[in-house]
Amino acid sequence: MIELVQFAWSPFCIVQRRILEFSGVPFKITNIPSTDRSLVWKLTRQRYYGVPIIRDGRNVVFETDHESQVIAKYLDSRLGLGLFPAESEGVQSILWRWIESEIEGATFRLNDIYWKENVPRNEWLDFLRFKERKFGPGCIDQWRRQQQDWLKKLEELLVPFETMLTHHRFLLGPEPRFVDFDLYGMLGNFLYSGHYRLPAAHTHLRRWYRRMSGLSLKTSAREKLHS
Repeated sequence: MIELVQFAWSPFCIVQRRILEFSGVPFKITNIPSTDRSLVWKLTRQRYYGVPIIRDGRNVVFETDHESQVIAKYLDSRLGLGLFPAESEGVQSILWRWIESEIEGATFRLNDIYWKENVPRNEWLDFLRFKERKFGPGCIDQWRRQQQDWLKKLEELLVPFETMLTHHRFLLGPEPRFVDFDLYGMLGNFLYSGHYRLPAAHTHLRRWYRRMSGLSLKTSAREKLHS
């Protein structure tokens, strides 16, 4: 059985979790503390400490750099999901870089404002220390003060995706591709705390998100058959 090692609110973990749910195959989730990557370090033989990773029998799959999609491509090949068709390779690589930089840059900050609701109290010190070493002292307080600015920025960043969905059921056409799951993961992180909703003006995006939340490979195949 495929095992997903994660912590629940990570946008990149949400991406792979939704892909696995979409596939319909049984899989196991192992949740780790966001501040303790020792299990990941052990399973990857001291080659990686990020999340998520996948363990599939003897195979342990993890990313090779910030712009790789090793895990998603492994699952796509292993499970026959059709998320990386050759004809969309170029445009997908452009889109996921934008999604994982610009969109994620806004969504994780907005989610981190409510970090105490996600992180167990005994992990608070390590979590805050990590954030402030990476983004500077008082970074989360700063994001909280800038919350309305970040919400406005996110709404603006989502405009191209709203436009794309005006013409298609999914970002690149009638079927879901990897970038749909990638954007879903970033927005899932944004919505995780329960304090936000997707921008009311983005009606197509809101419908797409609901569709992505319940989508399965079987239902997608049936829709394709009857379209």
